[in-house]
Amino acid sequence: MSQSSRTPVRAQRVKEPRKETSLLGKERNVMDVKLDTVRQLLQSRLKEATETEGARESIRIQQVADPVDMTLLAADREMAMQSLDRRAGLVRRLRSALDRIEDGTYGICRECEEEIAPKRLKAIPWAELCVRCQEAADQSARGEREQSIHSDYREAA
Repeated sequence: MSQSSRTPVRAQRVKEPRKETSLLGKERNVMDVKLDTVRQLLQSRLKEATETEGARESIRIQQVADPVDMTLLAADREMAMQSLDRRAGLVRRLRSALDRIEDGTYGICRECEEEIAPKRLKAIPWAELCVRCQEAADQSARGEREQSIHSDYREAA
């Protein structure tokens, strides 16, 4: 046998993937901790929002003889119904945010699919839209309300 055939073959070293020590891994761990904190906050707010002690009682129709008292009770009922409606909307948004955390889309605008600014999420953890898309949605809703008011005036005239 020749000398060249006896040369030992060097084993190539295979790189193993790093264990979450990379910067990306650390960011992912920090994000998981932040999402857990956000999840706890959302669940706490959801629990508060779903507690309706006395709220349903406040919309119960009471029979009173005095017309002034009837008017006051009707106004109180209307305010209580608006409060319940706002609370129900908040519950829907909180549950939606929890769902987005679970499916991995939390922090992504539902309209443009861009990242929602962390400051916005800190202020409104259940935000579904980025600031730009929220402003557009608000302006659109405002325009619809104004158009509805104007059509009501035209009908009344």
